[in-house]
Amino acid sequence: MKGAHFLVAFVLLALSFSFAFAFDPSPLQDFCVAINDPKDGVFVNGKFCRDPMLATANDFSFSGLNIPGNTSNQVGSNVTLLNVDKIPGLNTLGISIARIDFAPYGGLNPPHIHPRATEILVVLEGTLYVGFVTSNPNRLITKVLNAGDVFVFPIGLIHFQFNIGNTNAVAIAGLSSQNPGVITIANAVFGSNPPINPDVLAKAFQLDKNVVNYLQKQFWINNH
Repeated sequence: MKGAHFLVAFVLLALSFSFAFAFDPSPLQDFCVAINDPKDGVFVNGKFCRDPMLATANDFSFSGLNIPGNTSNQVGSNVTLLNVDKIPGLNTLGISIARIDFAPYGGLNPPHIHPRATEILVVLEGTLYVGFVTSNPNRLITKVLNAGDVFVFPIGLIHFQFNIGNTNAVAIAGLSSQNPGVITIANAVFGSNPPINPDVLAKAFQLDKNVVNYLQKQFWINNH
């Protein structure tokens, strides 16, 4: 019996450690303003921290999110992301924000993922068709959103937003990381540097190799 009790205790202890390391630890200070110069700084979560006594209001603010982004590009959208690189005070706080502008009918924020963040989107103007695809089995979940509507895209899942209205559309997105990252699917697959071997893509997508070669020669735009 003692052996069984020891085994149970060991398993519970192992599980407690796995849970403890599954998430970032709670901050032990009020904030950690990110700086690029390591002099007199402390390296925390990918950035060096400024002496908190030297922090100012400018480290925690940004002006201009009211300014529309330029949507005159191939996909008809523009993402203005405010992450830790734009607001240094976001470092270690696990949050960021983005403004997304869409051209009239057809403005698209192409299918993409955020490897480090869940996204919550609120529509300010216009009408958007949005959705995400679940992991296997790949089920598509979509909804049409109007001004004031909110939608959540779970972390790491492919998702998109498409303007189906005849006017400009604007949305604000909150992301659960100070540096959520973005991988636009088409850009990553067909526009990587160096290119992925066309034989790999031809087989993966069941396409003729000439089609793959054509796609790899296209200019894949970054709307961020």
